[in-house]
Amino acid sequence: MDSPDGEPAAPHPQPDEAKDAGQRLHPLGLIAHFITGLPQLLFPILAVAFGTGSRNRPELIPIVIFAVLLGSLFFRWLAWMRFHYHLGEDDIRIEHGILSRSARSIPYDRIQDVSIEQKPLARLLGLGEVKFETGGGDGDDATLRYVSLADAERLRETIKARKAGRVLAAGDEAPAADEAGTTVFAMDTRRLVTLGIYSFSLVIFAVLGGIAQQLDFLLPFDFWDLSRWIDTAEVNGVSIDDISLATRIYGAVAALVGLVAIGAFTGIVRTFLTDYGFRLDRTTKGFRRRRGLLTLTDVVMPVARVQAAIIETGPVRKRRGWHALRFVSLAQESKKDSHHLVAPLAQLEEIAPIIAEADIALPAPDAHFRKGPFLWWAVWTLIPLAGAMIAMTALVIFAAAPAALVRWLVLLPLIFLLIVWLEWRNYGDLADGDQLYMRENWWNRRLIIARQIKVQSAEISQGPLARLLGLSTLHFGIAGGTLRFAAVPLAEAQAIRDRVIATVAPVDFSEINRRG
Repeated sequence: MDSPDGEPAAPHPQPDEAKDAGQRLHPLGLIAHFITGLPQLLFPILAVAFGTGSRNRPELIPIVIFAVLLGSLFFRWLAWMRFHYHLGEDDIRIEHGILSRSARSIPYDRIQDVSIEQKPLARLLGLGEVKFETGGGDGDDATLRYVSLADAERLRETIKARKAGRVLAAGDEAPAADEAGTTVFAMDTRRLVTLGIYSFSLVIFAVLGGIAQQLDFLLPFDFWDLSRWIDTAEVNGVSIDDISLATRIYGAVAALVGLVAIGAFTGIVRTFLTDYGFRLDRTTKGFRRRRGLLTLTDVVMPVARVQAAIIETGPVRKRRGWHALRFVSLAQESKKDSHHLVAPLAQLEEIAPIIAEADIALPAPDAHFRKGPFLWWAVWTLIPLAGAMIAMTALVIFAAAPAALVRWLVLLPLIFLLIVWLEWRNYGDLADGDQLYMRENWWNRRLIIARQIKVQSAEISQGPLARLLGLSTLHFGIAGGTLRFAAVPLAEAQAIRDRVIATVAPVDFSEINRRG
């Protein structure tokens, strides 16, 4: 990266220099910002062009468009000139703003994750985004957009070194991407396709429906008027009543098959975009995950910050032995996902060595999980069930509801009880003296495993119903998540709490910082 006067700048200034002269982002980032911001200029350009054309001055349209684009580029250049980041001895400081200046300081010991992301345009320009996560719960806390990949790698290593109390020399090179790294999990094309099929999605219909709703004013008729489509078909000689029952059935089956095919195709496309080239390495610093077809992400997660493991599956996936593995960490994966995905589709024998690197183990095959009484789950459904029954009864009596609703009135309690029974059947918890286990949910099944030494708090709660039944809920607090044991007898809950709290060790933050 060059300095403003054209002289080559050191990869990163020393702490004393950083207080006076900060670093700018890469100049090519101006091009990336300008191109990615063009969609935001579309409506202003159309409005100006329409206004100019309405005054019978079409020759001014290209000039006006050029002026708008030039103005946008000028302000982005001005924002780039006013953006600096400083690496101090104890923090990284980011200053930005054209008229109103803002300076934000992030202490190194607050930074939990430093990730590198490359969107398609940034990849073409050889740039990347450096994202800092402090574990505040809102996703990325600060972003440097854009820097060269060499500076991004060095910045990540420099921050890790400063957290550990070390300082990289100005001439030090960032370590190689695969230094002391061993691949512990990867996704090939066949597995990506399998994951895409399991990730069946009909989101494309929502997108197309939204586009059609926004642009339906361009059509000479109402696209959503079903009666018009039927009338149009009858005018063209096609009558719904003339279609045989067999043809209708074949048409319905064909539509269903097409719907499934589109949903599977959409899931495959989304999976390839997100997880193409998925690779998880075990390095000297921890776990390093890289993935993405168009947008590449590179995340390093220190082992010391892994608080728990979450193994996810479902009724269909489990029949084939497929699971997903996530790590609960001090930092979030993103604003949408709280936990880090480290194995999107894996067998349990592939998951076991991954979690073993974080000193976590799968439960023994003969482990006995406690369920608690079914009455606990059944009672909690009475309130929503009673509300639904009252509403449907009122419709039948006062609104002359169809007879089909009466049948649903009879089936509703059975459906509720079936769902509750499935939830109860798939629930279980276990404290084996070293780890805590909790499995839950019937459809989106999850097994949460946390080492007792990672537990930060234990709380016993009892509501009126729990006191009546002599039961309680045991809540365990871990950094980045929670874990609960439901329907536990009070005396047993107190005994579990005391055993877990007795195993909790004080946190050695110096050791955590030293390890990454």
